[in-house]
Amino acid sequence: MSMKNLCCVLLFVFPLCVSVQGQEALENTVAVEAESGFVSLFDGTSLNGWKKAEENSDAWQVVDGMLVCEGERCHLFYDGELAPLKNFHFKADVMTTPGSNAGIYFHTKYQATGWPKYGFECQVNVSHKDPKKTSSLYAVENVDADQLAANGIQDNQWYTQEIIVKGNEVTLKVNGKTMVQYTQPEDQKAFDKSFERLLGEGTFALQAHDPMSKVYFKNLRVKPLD
Repeated sequence: MSMKNLCCVLLFVFPLCVSVQGQEALENTVAVEAESGFVSLFDGTSLNGWKKAEENSDAWQVVDGMLVCEGERCHLFYDGELAPLKNFHFKADVMTTPGSNAGIYFHTKYQATGWPKYGFECQVNVSHKDPKKTSSLYAVENVDADQLAANGIQDNQWYTQEIIVKGNEVTLKVNGKTMVQYTQPEDQKAFDKSFERLLGEGTFALQAHDPMSKVYFKNLRVKPLD
């Protein structure tokens, strides 16, 4: 192929690639807006409305419309105008890579360091060695590998995680399938000094767990139910 012809091909293909990526981003935005009552929590281009913990902050990056974690422990907290939230319906599209571990906290509070003490963690883990798998209400109601396999959840494939809190009820769904239904007892005490695991109100936090874990998040949105 001559240099002239190659240049012509590139001039044609490059705008087409950009157009396709832009179209996908537009479709994602339209899809979120089409869900009645849902509000986007992530603009796809920046960390506006989010605050990193002070440890290992380079573990979180915005890449091609996604929040990507890869590195030592660091939590990314939502600190936008909707926080704190009590009753809500949250959705996010998540993709794990083999051997990865992450999490989605809710009813939590900002912490500069350490594992979040407040609220609950919705586990993100398809093939990491931890037996508590994706959509577990971590250390409270757990999902195992067989349950994930039965629902076709695999690494390197997007799935939609839903977290619904109404009063003392927590529902966790993956791709529309209910994985956990938990009712907090009226007299429930804190789990221990390190992790309360109690309902109340708070914000969301995404977890970067370890250097061997790379996980992608996109289309984060919430519908307040108060």
